[in-house]
Formats: sequence, C-alpha cells, structure tokens
Amino acid sequence: MDASKPKDHQLTHRELAPVARKFPICVIADAIESAVNVGSLFRLADAFGVEKLFLTGGSPTPPSQKLRKTSRAAERHVPHEARADALSLVGELRASGYFIASLEVTALAIDIQTFDTPFEKLAVIVGAENSGVRQELLDASDVALRIPMFGQNSSLNLATACAIALFEVTKRFLR
Repeated sequence: MDASKPKDHQLTHRELAPVARKFPICVIADAIESAVNVGSLFRLADAFGVEKLFLTGGSPTPPSQKLRKTSRAAERHVPHEARADALSLVGELRASGYFIASLEVTALAIDIQTFDTPFEKLAVIVGAENSGVRQELLDASDVALRIPMFGQNSSLNLATACAIALFEVTKRFLR
C-alpha cells in the first residue's frame, strides 16, 4: 500500500453536507397499499430532489408511524399532497407542461436507459404493489417506461423500481 495515498474512509452524516436541489419531477403514487412503501417513496423523493409527491387512490398518508419510520422523517420536508383522483391530477399536470410517464411493464414500454424524449418537467406514475399502474393511467400517459430485468423475476419492489427510475431521469437534469 502506498503510504503517501490518503486513506479512504466512510463519511458521517455531519461530514457529508449534501447540496439541496429540486428538479421539476413529480411522483404520483397511486393506490399504494403499504405505508412502508410510501415511507420509502418519501425518502427517495428527498434523495432525488423531487419537487412534489402526490399520494392518490387511497395511498397511506402522513401521519403514520410505519410511514415515518421508513421515511426517516422525510415527510416533514418533502412537499406532498393527497388526492382522491389520479386521473384528474394527470390532466392538471399535463396542462401545466408536465410530460407524463408511467413506470410499468407494458407491450410498448421503453427501456428507461434508452428513453430520450425531450421534456422540461416530468411526472412519474407508480402503481399498486400487486397490480401496477391502472390501465386508465397508462392510457393517459405519454409513455410507459420499463426497467430492464435480467433474472427470473419480471418485476421489482415498488420503491426499488422508483429509485432506479428517479436515478435515471434525474441524470438528465444534471447534463
């Protein structure tokens, strides 16, 4: 080992001073059943600078102990709103200039890694853990995006899939 090379070490939260930044990305979480998954979405929204998280279709909302435990209290500073109807929300966001993308495996879904349609603002729809994004929301979307899978399973946990999607689309704003 080269003694002149500084030794690497894991940073503490205090040493890692992240720069807060927001991107013109909204997440629409529709009909999510698990407060734990919603808590994870809050944490992801914070980590990836999502401007707003919409909880629709009866998704759990704060206050919730299970949600808070998973979110690590991100629900306190991530802008969010509960809405009964995701479809009307999609219409409002589209009228405000958002490109609408559903994260779902469909016959026409585009690989998220090769997705290159230009947009200035993006709304990402994620659906229920077992049934995915509802057909009426798929029909209202500009595109369906899929995450390529190379194993035996054909899907990922909702929060894991959302993390991958947010990572991919956030990169576009950093170019």
